[in-house]
Amino acid sequence: MIWKVSWKESARKELRKLDKKAQQEILKYLRERIAVDKDPKRFGKALKSNWQGLWRYRIGNYRLICQIKAEHFTALVVVVGHRKDVYD
Repeated sequence: MIWKVSWKESARKELRKLDKKAQQEILKYLRERIAVDKDPKRFGKALKSNWQGLWRYRIGNYRLICQIKAEHFTALVVVVGHRKDVYD
């Protein structure tokens, strides 16, 4: 099953600010894991509190915060950033 990965514009801007290697790792992770798996939730962790309903994915020192829309087979990337800054 193929999942569509879409991006909020703010998340795209955050990705562009990262170094090229980090960008490539994040895009590879999305392409090779999230987009092609039956259940992309199995790679992440459900968030709580203010982030409830969103999923966190760890890619080295970076984090992706995504909204999974199972009925549309879409993963919406909401936030991208370094682990120390992403939850602020």
